[in-house]
Amino acid sequence: MKNYTITVNGNVYDVTVEEGAGSSAPAAAPKAAPKAAPAAPKAAAPAAGAGSIKVEAGAAGKVFKIEKQVGASVKKGDAVVIIEAMKMEIPVVAPQDGTVASINVNVGDAVDAGACLATLK
Repeated sequence: MKNYTITVNGNVYDVTVEEGAGSSAPAAAPKAAPKAAPAAPKAAAPAAGAGSIKVEAGAAGKVFKIEKQVGASVKKGDAVVIIEAMKMEIPVVAPQDGTVASINVNVGDAVDAGACLATLK
């Protein structure tokens, strides 16, 4: 057995490491988990009166809040939707000035990176 002192983020831990009992052979490499078949892409139905400018998610996550409603004027950089990913709130912003033509998600929806969350005109 070997004793070590490890500091992680300012916290000090004393750890004891035991060597394997009688086995000098290297451990087998962990097997890779089988990959799931890719899901069929969802075809987003264009909303009535949808605009031509897409507001797309930069990361996968869950819709946390909808900041703007249909008909609201937005400036480039204004938050339209906020998604939550890895316990962080990430604003999805308008790529240019315009008016919100459609909101294509609801609070609580899971979204993939690149998903069209809203459109502007």
